Amino acid sequence: MRDFYAHSSPMPLDQADGLRRLFAGRRRHLLALAANPHVAFSGVVLDRLAAVLAGQGREVLVVDAGAASPLPHELAGVDLAACVETIAPRVSYLPARGLPLSYVDTRGSAAGFIDAALAAAPQAEVILMHADGVDLARLLKHRAVRPLLLGADHPESIKHAYANAKLLVQRCGLMSFDLLLAASPQSPRLSGIQASLGSCIENFMGAVLRSSALVDPACDPAAPADAALVALLAAQFTPTDPAGPRSLASAGPKARGPEPRSADPFFADANPNRPAYP
Repeated sequence: MRDFYAHSSPMPLDQADGLRRLFAGRRRHLLALAANPHVAFSGVVLDRLAAVLAGQGREVLVVDAGAASPLPHELAGVDLAACVETIAPRVSYLPARGLPLSYVDTRGSAAGFIDAALAAAPQAEVILMHADGVDLARLLKHRAVRPLLLGADHPESIKHAYANAKLLVQRCGLMSFDLLLAASPQSPRLSGIQASLGSCIENFMGAVLRSSALVDPACDPAAPADAALVALLAAQFTPTDPAGPRSLASAGPKARGPEPRSADPFFADANPNRPAYP
């Protein structure tokens, strides 16, 4: 994501300390985006999400912790605030590949990394956490969030999005998801993806795919955001939505959901009747 901005610089240590004091007690939210190695334009998706949120007047910290994300600064283990970069108005960035694993406690939770990110960027109202499904499963224990699944217009990416959903259902009991598709609006395969993925998530996990939005990698970054994307993000922040993200300060334990059914055929490549999307 840093490639989209030319002049990034670490946040001074004294400024971070002053911001902690200034924004103490501020209501903050977590958006969790499940990384997908089969999506070539994840940086564009992060950029577009951050731009939409910043355009709404929100201060955003993008925590980029996917397996293909940039490595963290060498100071990350000592002072995380020194590694936060301001890359655009209202948008900060933290390269964080591998960092969630270093925060795993004796119960397998990496929730301490979220707390550390909050302390490192106290001005941020939204933490946009981009991480692999296995790391999100550690990070989101006892968090009431609706994860964002990431996909493209080809089967391998949708299979991986499904696998991420399955992992989060099994380990965290999270039963509601949204879908972001990085693809051209002219793709002939878009119309069936949400229905097929949503059907598999519901039939084999008892979970729900709430909505989807398209991020066109070729779209002019200065163009108005897609209406579906704006609506999806608005729903994520709707306080009356019980499945939406609560304030990070008030997120409580999440009940474990039902285990996926054993007859899940999604990865059964020998099944000749398995549709292209899943």
